[in-house]
Amino acid sequence: MYFTVESHLKQALKEQVPSISHRSGTFKYIYKHTVTGLKQLLNLNDNQHIVFTASATEVWERIGFNLIERESFHLVNGAFSKKFKTTIDQLGKSALMSEADDGKVVDINKLLVPESAELISITQNETSTGASQPLEDIYSLRKAFPNQLIAVDMVSAAPSVALDYSQVDTAYFSVQKCFGLPAGLGVWVINQRCIDKCEQLLNNGHTIGSYHSLPVMLEQALKYQTPETPNVLNIYLLGKVVEDMLNKDLDQIRREIDYKAAVLYQAFEQAAYLQPFVKSEKHRSKTTPVANSDIPSSSIIKHFTKKGIVLGAGYGKYKDNHLRIANFPTHSKEHIEMIADGLCELK
Repeated sequence: MYFTVESHLKQALKEQVPSISHRSGTFKYIYKHTVTGLKQLLNLNDNQHIVFTASATEVWERIGFNLIERESFHLVNGAFSKKFKTTIDQLGKSALMSEADDGKVVDINKLLVPESAELISITQNETSTGASQPLEDIYSLRKAFPNQLIAVDMVSAAPSVALDYSQVDTAYFSVQKCFGLPAGLGVWVINQRCIDKCEQLLNNGHTIGSYHSLPVMLEQALKYQTPETPNVLNIYLLGKVVEDMLNKDLDQIRREIDYKAAVLYQAFEQAAYLQPFVKSEKHRSKTTPVANSDIPSSSIIKHFTKKGIVLGAGYGKYKDNHLRIANFPTHSKEHIEMIADGLCELK
């Protein structure tokens, strides 16, 4: 959890936030406070809107219904970017892809995207492998494909990665990563082009979903409400953490992320049994560094657990020989330095 969450949670319980009506003026105030803070934190413009979902995973399906009529194109650099592609397939639409080897990202200079693709999906930070698509690649794709919608997965990156959201049409994330909150809330950013596309599909007789169709969600969002009973507590906590981040200064948070990432990757290089899984430095994630281990990762995790530190195992087939270490805003420089020292001392 983000280090201020405990105090905010106590205050929320004191104010009985979990039991307030989502049609009340109190909830509207909470919603407005959270969205206003998020738009300031992410530097969103008046043409961009925020709606809440149950998770970032839900956004995949919402995009499939609301923004794609026939075909999408996906840059795949790991398990989660592949799952989005699979979601579109399951909706009966054509999901094309360019897939990079594990630990790498798609080379956009070799990318062939057909004009028939209505939306291009990019996972900026692939949590499963620690591979990060450079922001410059995203901006280059915007210039190269001005007619397609650009969608960016920022799940384990926002707000730590300085994406210019005006360069994309839609982006999304969930709150349990860099925002350090309990799971169960997704944040979906959309612009006017997304709204226009959805209205086009609706006017052409396409099914765009029911209570969480984009027009319904947006109609309620503009009134600082949601179509359904939402995760009121998490929306409240998100607003408080966003306020804390604004007070601390996002540039400072990002500088700390950069420093801590450098400390971890240096440890991966120095520890005889570890190597950075992503070989290219410019493609290494700063928020989810991943190391390949010559010894079972379970033994390393067990060693750190005895010290009260929980490290992440590899994802999927890499469970036994990868370490994934979260480097989020809540993790102090001292904690990361302690982990780095421990990795180098372990024989």
